[in-house]
Amino acid sequence: MTNISISPDEITRGQPYPGAPDNWKRFFTFSTDHKVIGIQYIVTAFFFFLVGGAMAMVIRSELLTPEADLVDRTVYNALFTLHGSLMIFFWTFPVLVGLANYLVPLMIGARDMAFPRLNAISFWMIPVAATLMLASFLVPGGPAQSGWWSYPPQSIQNPTGNIINGQVLWILSVAINGVSSIMGGVNFVTTIFRMRAPGMTWFRMPAFCWAVLAAQLIQLYGLPALTGGAIMLLLDITIGTSFFRPENGGNPVVYQHFFWFYSHPAVYVMVLPVFGMFSEVLPVHARKPLFGYRVIAVSSVVITVISGCVWVHHMFASATPPWMRMFFMVTTMLVAVPSGIKVFGWVATIWGGKIRFTTPMLFALGGISNWVFAGITGIFLGSVPIDLHVHNTYFVVGHFHYVLYGTIVMGIYAGIYHWFPKMTGRMYYEGLGKLHFALTYIGVQAIFLPMHPLGLQGMPRRVASYDPEFIYWNVIASLGGFLLGVSVLPFILNIVSSWIRGPKAGNNPWRAYGLEWLTTSPPPVENFEEIPVVVSGPYGYGKNQPLVANQARLGTIEEPATS
Repeated sequence: MTNISISPDEITRGQPYPGAPDNWKRFFTFSTDHKVIGIQYIVTAFFFFLVGGAMAMVIRSELLTPEADLVDRTVYNALFTLHGSLMIFFWTFPVLVGLANYLVPLMIGARDMAFPRLNAISFWMIPVAATLMLASFLVPGGPAQSGWWSYPPQSIQNPTGNIINGQVLWILSVAINGVSSIMGGVNFVTTIFRMRAPGMTWFRMPAFCWAVLAAQLIQLYGLPALTGGAIMLLLDITIGTSFFRPENGGNPVVYQHFFWFYSHPAVYVMVLPVFGMFSEVLPVHARKPLFGYRVIAVSSVVITVISGCVWVHHMFASATPPWMRMFFMVTTMLVAVPSGIKVFGWVATIWGGKIRFTTPMLFALGGISNWVFAGITGIFLGSVPIDLHVHNTYFVVGHFHYVLYGTIVMGIYAGIYHWFPKMTGRMYYEGLGKLHFALTYIGVQAIFLPMHPLGLQGMPRRVASYDPEFIYWNVIASLGGFLLGVSVLPFILNIVSSWIRGPKAGNNPWRAYGLEWLTTSPPPVENFEEIPVVVSGPYGYGKNQPLVANQARLGTIEEPATS
């Protein structure tokens, strides 16, 4: 492999193209710089996170009392439908794509993504799709009310008789989001396969990049199924076909197969990059190599394969034949094996390490602990007898949110805090970060833990009113929800104030290994003045070995001796 270099004059720092704004205004342009696009994704996603979170606050306010006395039932249905849809399609997916957009080219030593213009188009489809979904508040009948899964025959009801209605806008919005995700998947897979720096073999590639690759492969094999089901649903609503209309011979359960074939693996599209972040944060802040790096890397791919064989466990109560229940119960349990390997590797990594309890480390440890709890309850839900008992109850909601908020959102926070100095060149305020962690971790337990006894006692989900016997746990959950809402405030204050006038971070404030720390903070447009030539893996803490052959010309890593 050859050493590729460019002269300093060829580097246009801060400018994605000649004449482009070299300041904050570039984040509002059609930029092809993967780092600008990454931050555009992250900020846009966070805006919709706040919108979806506000909807959750209204939902929990309604559930403070057994009576439906705060909002109309149709409004309540629309709120929990759009809350779930925004959080899945316009918060979790985009913010993770944003982080991957920013980091993957830096971590593999590339100058940009493989298809920069396609990358920019993928991003700009997100605000268009989200605006379309929110615009459904303005059409007759209001937004879709059938949940983020939009099961027929409920979702194909059209009482207003209008072609343009909330459910149609929901489908179009999700379809645009799906096309954006497919384009992003092609871009990530091509970039990782074709644009790694010289010397970066597969097993010198950071675990985060392995996780992103595995997640994007799921996008490519799973999204066509969801897209096909959505198109058939759209045809049923608009022109009266009968794919899912039981009165005309259609089968609504077929839609469930289309939906869950993608939407269960989609959980791994979201959680695998977070696993990758855990694998990056823990070695840095424990000053130890990632234990079992190769096994952890390969386990991401194993999860990708197994996750394609588990979707029916969402349909144990949908007249699924017994043989199919047994098969999918076993495959669901199998996911615990590669997931458990990762947890074992993370625990072994921090064991005996020189742990620094920084904000990203706290969020990583908190996210892992929540994942372990979610994994245990996931085993329960994968078991046919228990799943049938708690089907459609708040037990499922509690488990799902321990995965989505307790693990994924806390992992996202860990990643944002960890790479914030690289993105902005400034350090965040540690005190505000730890306050944010404390409020978030307590809030997660307070809102989502009570949902488990509620579900075991039989409280159904998606209801605005409930039996008074469930009020105790609902009040605790609602108070926890309000605390979780308040927890976002120190994060916003910290990020905004730090970005504007936080202390200068330097290029490598964590003394971390990894190519992204060998360039400036923030990095120049083409990332590296000289393409790195990789000679070892990314987790050489305490090994006193060079990471790249041309390290003297790129940057330094200060490595203290380990015990």
